Parts: sequence; C-alpha cells; structure tokens
Amino acid sequence: MAKAEIRNRVRDLRSEHDGMTQQELADHCGCTRQTIIALEQGRYVPSLSLALRIAGVFGCTVEEVFVLEASGR
Repeated sequence: MAKAEIRNRVRDLRSEHDGMTQQELADHCGCTRQTIIALEQGRYVPSLSLALRIAGVFGCTVEEVFVLEASGR
C-alpha cells in the first residue's frame, strides 16, 4: 500500500490574509508558534480539531487547507 502524505497551504493562506504571522495564527488556533512552523515545514500532521480550527481562521474547508497525496513508496 502506498504511503500517504498530507500537504498544506497554511503559509500561502497566511500571506493571503494580510500577511498573518505564525504567532497570530497560533493564537487564533490555541497552539504554539512552533506547531505552526512544524506544520508549514511538513514535519507535523495536525489533529482533526486543530485542522478544523485552522480552516475556520481562514474561512476555508479543511480540504482547501490540507491535501492528502499518495506517494509512490
């Protein structure tokens, strides 16, 4: 079975929302700036509740922020 990877648009969405900082997003979502950094670097997959909170901050659906991609591994 192919391994799945989750790609996200968090950095792009922050830029589109008046250059929101990582800290501002973290404050809105109730997490740390380090969590947002790891998320943007692809080193962290958020819980469903955090993914929903992030999407809510940007007024998007979870699917507009996070994309599941199958890798060929």
